Amino acid sequence: MIKNGKRKPYTEIYTLGQHIRISAHKVRRVIDQIRGRSYEETIMVLGLMPYRGCYPILKLIYSAAANASNNMGFNKANLVISKAEVNEGTTLKRLKPRARGRRYLIKRPTCHITIVLKDISLCEEVSEYDMPFSNL
Repeated sequence: MIKNGKRKPYTEIYTLGQHIRISAHKVRRVIDQIRGRSYEETIMVLGLMPYRGCYPILKLIYSAAANASNNMGFNKANLVISKAEVNEGTTLKRLKPRARGRRYLIKRPTCHITIVLKDISLCEEVSEYDMPFSNL
C-alpha cells in the first residue's frame, strides 16, 4: 500500500550503550541533570561533574552528535537532548572465597543507556506540517 502525502524529515537521532559496567541508580542521577539541555551545555556540565557515570554518558553524547552531523547533516549547535533513559542490564555474578571453604556471591550490575538528540531547527518546520490550521 502506498501512502500519499508529504514525508516528514527525521529530526531525531539516538545512541544506545549496552552492558555498561555501572549501576543504573548511579547513572540516573547524572542523566536527570542533563535531560532537556542543549548539546554544548551538556558537554560543559558533564565535564565538571565528579561522578563516575559521566564518562560513558559523555561518550554516548559525542557519538550521537557525530552521527547527527555526519549522517544526517545536522548542526551541533541546534541539538537538544530530548530523551535520556537508563535501564538495568544483566547482573554479573562472581564468587569470592570466604573462610572454611565457603563462598560469597558478588553482584556486579550493568545498565543500558539511551540518548536521543533532537534538532530544534527542524522541529519548527515539522510542526507546520502537523498543524496546517494552527493560526485559526
